[in-house]
Amino acid sequence: MAANLSSLLNASKALTSHLSRPDLPSVNLSLEQIEAQSRRLVSRQPGTSGDASRANYLLAQAHVDAPALANSIAHLNTQTTFSPLQALQDTDVAGYLRHAHEQNLISTIEEGRKETQEEFYRVLEDRGRRDWEAKKRRVFEQLGARVVGENKAVAEMKKSSHGKSLLSTSVGPAPSLQMQSKMMAYDHVVSELNTSRLRGTSFPIVHALIQASLSANSDSGSLQISQNFHVLSKITAEPPSLPPIAHAGAHILNTPLIERKYARAYLGDPESREAVELRRQIAKGAREALEEQYWDVVERTLQARAQEARLGGDPSVSNKIRAYVSVRHYRMGEWEDRVELVAGQPLWARLFYMIRTGHLQEALAEAMQHQVAIERRESSFLSHLRAWIESPDRRLPKPHRDQLHAAYNAHMLHSSSADPFKLALYKLMGKIDPSRRSVAGVTVTTEDWLWFQLSMVDEDEFGGLRGLSEVLLGYGERHFDGAPGQKGAKRGVWAGVLLMCGQFERAVAALWDHNEMEVEAVHLAIALAYHGLLRVPLRAETSDITPLTLSSSSPPALSLSTLIWRYIRQFVRMDAREALQYVYSVCLSADQPGGAGKEQVETAWDLVRRIIVLANTGAAWEELVGGFRPDGTRFSGAIEQSASLLKLDDTRAYNEHILERAARASEEADRVPEAIKLYNLAGDYVTVVGVLARALGSTITQPSVDDKARAVERTAADVLRHYERTNRAVGKERDAVVRLLRVREAMDAKAVGRVEAALELMESTDLIPLEADVAKITKRAEEFKDLPDALQRNLQTFLQLTMDVLAAVHQKVKASSLPEASRQTTIAMLRKKSRALLIFAGNLKYRMSPDVYSYLARLDVEIAL
Repeated sequence: MAANLSSLLNASKALTSHLSRPDLPSVNLSLEQIEAQSRRLVSRQPGTSGDASRANYLLAQAHVDAPALANSIAHLNTQTTFSPLQALQDTDVAGYLRHAHEQNLISTIEEGRKETQEEFYRVLEDRGRRDWEAKKRRVFEQLGARVVGENKAVAEMKKSSHGKSLLSTSVGPAPSLQMQSKMMAYDHVVSELNTSRLRGTSFPIVHALIQASLSANSDSGSLQISQNFHVLSKITAEPPSLPPIAHAGAHILNTPLIERKYARAYLGDPESREAVELRRQIAKGAREALEEQYWDVVERTLQARAQEARLGGDPSVSNKIRAYVSVRHYRMGEWEDRVELVAGQPLWARLFYMIRTGHLQEALAEAMQHQVAIERRESSFLSHLRAWIESPDRRLPKPHRDQLHAAYNAHMLHSSSADPFKLALYKLMGKIDPSRRSVAGVTVTTEDWLWFQLSMVDEDEFGGLRGLSEVLLGYGERHFDGAPGQKGAKRGVWAGVLLMCGQFERAVAALWDHNEMEVEAVHLAIALAYHGLLRVPLRAETSDITPLTLSSSSPPALSLSTLIWRYIRQFVRMDAREALQYVYSVCLSADQPGGAGKEQVETAWDLVRRIIVLANTGAAWEELVGGFRPDGTRFSGAIEQSASLLKLDDTRAYNEHILERAARASEEADRVPEAIKLYNLAGDYVTVVGVLARALGSTITQPSVDDKARAVERTAADVLRHYERTNRAVGKERDAVVRLLRVREAMDAKAVGRVEAALELMESTDLIPLEADVAKITKRAEEFKDLPDALQRNLQTFLQLTMDVLAAVHQKVKASSLPEASRQTTIAMLRKKSRALLIFAGNLKYRMSPDVYSYLARLDVEIAL
């Protein structure tokens, strides 16, 4: 039968063999597919769906049986999706548990995926919001600068190309009255710091900032900032605040120099011994700060609830802790659940709170008083406690740790009734299970939790302080400060957390992100830089949006110069000297390796030059840069007196990097008088007269003389008198200034009708030959090409002014009552001068507008008539 079918198939293929074409594919379809094709042909009748038919046709060409798949989907039963592949018997407990375990794993993975996805989008949204807020604030700063800075100086800067590029350096909006009050509370600290730096002595800046923060205001935010500064004082082990001023010098001289004390360890190899010791000190200092803070909580609690505490007349630590434990954990005549009594006393709780407040020796003494009762319950506890307290880094030797771990695992790990304070003591001494650094009922506040983390940190295990930093960064600001705008959100807590784990740059940035904390952020950054605990980025890595630079290949860095400039631009015009005090802080990072230190110094120079250009003129401006007394002697300004803070070792460097470049910037910003004074202070006398010549040349062509032009002329006159007396800057440029001043005098004389005086002044300039000697006129025309550019550019002005004066004198002489002979003689002389001027103009006609030459010719004709 099969052979017959095969032969039949071959015969049927032979029937169409003459019709086959090799360029067409063969069709091999099953009966079901043939049926589907038939149905497709039927569906092409009117009223059927053409799109579905075409889709089925295309799928069939790809050997996809769409109707069969549609039928399978239609009969799919999803109820058994999470059922076991094989049915479980009612008595198959192991199979049921295995299946339940697998489903729990699947559910956990799915929930973890969802949480990760939600957290990703939340972090993305939070980062986007932060970037947008930073960008928006920067835009508003620029807009505020343009609105508030529409004064004369900034408007002048906008006129020049350099001024346009300096829009970002213009002044910002004035701070509010409340902000000004806060800023004034801090600015004297920076001034005192720089005074100490100039003397080469130490200054306890962190303690000074604590006092400033307390004096600014007493709200909760200020108290949190004061606590953050206190944490930094413990981390840096900074000496306490200075004694009275009368003895301050002797005190400072007896203290070690603390400026940049930790820079080498902080900025160097993070795996070096110095860096490890620094991280240990950071953890220890932060822990001690939290212990002091909690002791303050204990004393305030006892004062507030004195009747419950029943402290009596014993002010000892032991008695205060006894009273505090009673207030906290004794209710309605009973102790709280799980508080274990030893000899009738909550001894574990007392010992913990003594250690929590930093009174380790008192805790050991308290334990020794109850030695017998303790050894009945925990035989080796006292020896462990003594070894732990006497250890310099609170680290037990291995034998003690092994015994502690064994005791903890034996009867405390899985106990539901163990005293939580005893659990905490064991975990602290043995650093047990560092991945779970909390104890229910003990670490109840953020500060308690942080203290416990810091107490469990070990630089030899589990990543040390850097490992803790990664954990805390995973929590983020929202976990500690609350969401921005959230009611009850605490500002400054997250910055304090970052300080405690050594993330100093992030701590400053966390404060800077909140407008109300910008003042504290700047001063915290200065204090960190002073101690050498701030890393600054290279100029190429600095962002225009945020001062914090984050990179996967290097530690975080903070642009101190960016913070400083955005801060001082608010008051740079009002108080330039105070703004300079902050700029001096930029050079604190001059010793940072890798080129960043050198860039910081150059940035500080640039900021100083900006302040010079933007500062208000007058006596205060001269106090800033220096000047000359009436007798010609020079006096130095505040910048030169503090040049060592800018790493400028001599006068030449000061002149080159500050005065001369500030003078060029002032000139480009069209602040000519200031530029001239700066060039003069720098001793660049040739440039002074060159700037004067250019400035006077520009004012000559103005139709009306304003105050600015008059100021330039007065400055030029003063400089000329001084230079003539001292014989400085002799040459064509100085002669050009003399001539331009005389031209201005001639213009003023003509304006008031003193045309004869105006003519004499123009003749004294010797710019235009008025003698009828063609050879001399031609020679003078050739020599005119060698005059300074300020004179050449004003040729038309000189010619028109002189011809106008000649015409005015001519009209005046013609209308005068002089004797006829004298009048005719004077008129003839005026005609000769007019003719000489016209010949001179003809030789230089190519340098003038045709209209000007026509105007001169017309006046010459009028004079000749």
